[in-house]
Amino acid sequence: MVWMSLIPFFAPILMFGRIVVQTPPLWQILSSVVLLIGTEALLLVLCARIYRIGVLIYGKRATLPEVLKWLKYAKA
Repeated sequence: MVWMSLIPFFAPILMFGRIVVQTPPLWQILSSVVLLIGTEALLLVLCARIYRIGVLIYGKRATLPEVLKWLKYAKA
């Protein structure tokens, strides 16, 4: 439960539950929040790159290989 509450996907639910049942150490709460915010920032950057490249291709569905190619192209 401790490690699962630090994984950003599960953190909002599990950390809240842990705080209600028995308050975890402050460092675990802060690390959960920092990891969650960092993951959101990283995903925002990746989504922005995909959108910037992908929006230029009209009428075409994005497949996983194309999205990965766009991510590589956006880094350059």
